Amino acid sequence: MGLFRDAGKVYKPAAEVDLGANSDEFYIHPNVKAPRVAGLLVKIFVWILESRLLGPIVAYILKKDNLIQRLVSVAEIKEAPMFTPAHNCEDIPEQNVSLIKSNNSPAERVHEAESCLPPSLESTLTDSPSHFKRWTIREFARAYRSGETTPLAVAKRFLAAVESSAQLQLNMAFFINYSQEDIIRQAEESSQRYQRGHPISIMDGVLVAIKDEIDCMPYPTTGGTKWLHKFRACVEDASCVKQLRSCGAIIVGKANMHELGAGTSGINPHYGATRNPCDISKISGGSSSGSAAIVCAGLCPVALGVDGGGSVRMPAALCGVVGFKPTSGRLSNSG
Repeated sequence: MGLFRDAGKVYKPAAEVDLGANSDEFYIHPNVKAPRVAGLLVKIFVWILESRLLGPIVAYILKKDNLIQRLVSVAEIKEAPMFTPAHNCEDIPEQNVSLIKSNNSPAERVHEAESCLPPSLESTLTDSPSHFKRWTIREFARAYRSGETTPLAVAKRFLAAVESSAQLQLNMAFFINYSQEDIIRQAEESSQRYQRGHPISIMDGVLVAIKDEIDCMPYPTTGGTKWLHKFRACVEDASCVKQLRSCGAIIVGKANMHELGAGTSGINPHYGATRNPCDISKISGGSSSGSAAIVCAGLCPVALGVDGGGSVRMPAALCGVVGFKPTSGRLSNSG
């Protein structure tokens, strides 16, 4: 499309831009236009875009109509690149910070992190609170160590609750995939470790759900679709899942999600709309809808999600739980 290339926008250096009251600078407001399609029309539109003959023509027209060519593709930027911060900065010494050695094993790092936490109020699984309570990782570990309950007993109650939540009167759509046999096997192994008095870490026996965008054996990774796993097979655990397993965590299955993570409602046309446990007439948010709702419902004290632009934080906020996005590059993206 070089013959029809538009003249690009010329961006002045910021220091030369007049922002005063009498400025003649003109700000271009793109009127974004794009076809709104769904279902069969989406497939037809994708086929056209992927066509070697028609695809480039349609893409060019869309970019031209939305000023992408002028404002981005062929724009001329006069501003020199900045390789260092423009202002002086000084690191402020952090107070009361414990550094955890990155070369330690996952279980050792978990133990060091736990030692940094303040003491919590003692509570047991046999208590009968007058209100709903979500048990924390430390409370589960304490109950396992004291013998009040076992990972196997908790896993069986979890499976019963998941089956109940899938009934028509609730239809919570928490999970895309889970295996009773695999969960029971992990719970039995964890219970045996506690019986011998040698749990791996505080995470041993703790139930953890995994968003179906993260590889986790023995399940396929669907990404909330009906086709992705047919083109990309799951052959091993993702790096983050491997570390959880090495700490003794019980992986309980693949949590529901917005299809391909391309939305924030959590409504999945294939596996159901994940309902908000706070009010089942409301959405849970997305795209890590199942992960947030599972924690909100008290089925698991923790679940993994994936966050590019709020896909963990938004559903966590709507469900009334905590969503945490690690610093970019802090964790391996493998799997």
